[in-house]
Amino acid sequence: MDRAEQIKHHVLKEKEEGKYHKQIKIVENATGYSYENLFKPYVDEMLTEVWVEDPYIRHTHQLYNFLRFCEMLIKGPSKVKKINLLTSRDEDQQMSGLQEIKNSLQDFGVTLEVTFSPSIHDREIRFDNGWMIKIGRGLDYFKKPQSRYSIGYCDYDLRPCFETSVDIFHNNHTRKT
Repeated sequence: MDRAEQIKHHVLKEKEEGKYHKQIKIVENATGYSYENLFKPYVDEMLTEVWVEDPYIRHTHQLYNFLRFCEMLIKGPSKVKKINLLTSRDEDQQMSGLQEIKNSLQDFGVTLEVTFSPSIHDREIRFDNGWMIKIGRGLDYFKKPQSRYSIGYCDYDLRPCFETSVDIFHNNHTRKT
């Protein structure tokens, strides 16, 4: 029990100093890495704004991934009021899909601000509570399900993943704009 308290104190100290770093390696075909499992530990009642930089929120399955991420944020305990998405422009369906997500988020009192960059490459998610998560594959780390009626189609905890790394940092000075 003393060791657990020491570890907790050490993590809090590193967070305060802006030195906290954790890396999660998702191996090929691993399961159990839904957005809830990966991001929920960093979503708290202090969270009000999120920045998502991912060049690949373009195709239907990528739009669904982004929508699922937004749903996770809305479930709480956060009080997210604004989500900023920086991505690259691609298809006509991208614009209509993002507009539908934007309209749906408004029903929950959340504003979605979308901007486009032709040169974006890196992927990261920043929370205004100081957490920053960098995922090698962005939000698109899930494999395609075998069929529409296969296990893992709806529950992303059961969906196999592509191999990727997730780096989690805490910084008291996370960019707000």
